[in-house]
Amino acid sequence: MALKLPRGTQDILPGEVEKWQFIETVARDLCEKFQYKEIRTPIFEHTEVFTKGVGDTTDIVQKEMYTFEDRGGRSLTLRPEGTASAVRSFVEHKMFGYPNQPVKLFYMGPMFRYERPQAGRYRQFVQFGVEALGSKDPAIDAEVIALAMSIYQSLGLKKLKLIINSLGDKDSRNAHREALINHFSPRIEEFCGDCQSRLEKNPLRILDCKKDRDHELMATAPSILQYLNEDSKKYFDKVQQYLTNLGIDFEVDPNLVRGLDYYNQTAFEIMSDAEGFGAITTLCGGGRYNGLVEESGGPETPGIGFALSIERCLAALNAEGIELPVTQGIDCFLASLGEAAKDYTVKLLHELRKGGFSAERDYLDRKIKAQLKTADRLQAKYVAVLGDDELQENKINLKDMESGNQIEVPLDTFLEEFSAIYKKGR
Repeated sequence: MALKLPRGTQDILPGEVEKWQFIETVARDLCEKFQYKEIRTPIFEHTEVFTKGVGDTTDIVQKEMYTFEDRGGRSLTLRPEGTASAVRSFVEHKMFGYPNQPVKLFYMGPMFRYERPQAGRYRQFVQFGVEALGSKDPAIDAEVIALAMSIYQSLGLKKLKLIINSLGDKDSRNAHREALINHFSPRIEEFCGDCQSRLEKNPLRILDCKKDRDHELMATAPSILQYLNEDSKKYFDKVQQYLTNLGIDFEVDPNLVRGLDYYNQTAFEIMSDAEGFGAITTLCGGGRYNGLVEESGGPETPGIGFALSIERCLAALNAEGIELPVTQGIDCFLASLGEAAKDYTVKLLHELRKGGFSAERDYLDRKIKAQLKTADRLQAKYVAVLGDDELQENKINLKDMESGNQIEVPLDTFLEEFSAIYKKGR
């Protein structure tokens, strides 16, 4: 029986992986411009990193984590998201003492959640995310959102919708919490078991329920915006002002609730408005998480960040019909005729590569016609043909595949000649 992939995972094959690399390069380049530095954390952490950080009332902790016991009896979990790990590292390495504040980080790598696989959603998926720790200035909120939007726009996406909300500070959230309990309590038995358990623990999470989202009480639930105190209102107004100043369009949605317990104040999602994208339109989500560093054993440190799915970014590109410029071709293909010429191309190929060129040759002893077809498939810019006779005469035929022009080049100075021709032709 042939072995197969585990459900909810995927192989990213040559031809497709170049698209991933392109997106990753765009994200890295923008992070350099915005002065976010890369952090790499373990793929698994002690389970409490996520139960304390993400929140034990979330679906992630209750239903979706891949948790196991190692041989030493320790409970470990494959990371389901990146913020908790980044904050753990921030505290453990005392980054709050770095001279340059806020500390601005980005990460990229696989995450793991046990959920029903569907279009654009996997059990192993890749996230790119950023975290800015150490500033409570609403301008950093706008910067983080601007960075997320810049990534999508740099890839050519146009059908984007930015949704923002304020979840308020602790006092605002407590007032809203009581209002939600009073609103849902009389008819809570009409809701799913998850919502019933959330009523006292975290009633805000009821608003994020997928099963009961069409219940009439959802539409009439009290808005957090009604319970924002003066400080939270001013903060949210400033975030909106800065986004407007940056020319970033947005909509305020008082029902926007992020699925993780650590969020407060600013919350946002970027969605695809592309026709036929699918039912799940969210591309990216994030927000402020003041208090998470303290929960993780560090000093009082405000923070904000976002995470985006590479898979869903690719789906949005497909929905808008955007082709990434990833098919570059190779610089030179070496074709050979005869045993001696074939042997010589081994060294010549290596010299081309050492000279900084992407190059390839035939390894299957194919006839010259088949070799030239391979050069076409590889989109070679030049093809150099060497036969045993040419080898004896110290020359090689070089063809420019775009113009069709062909010249003879001295074999012993081929690398220098080719370098000059390539530079002039490009």
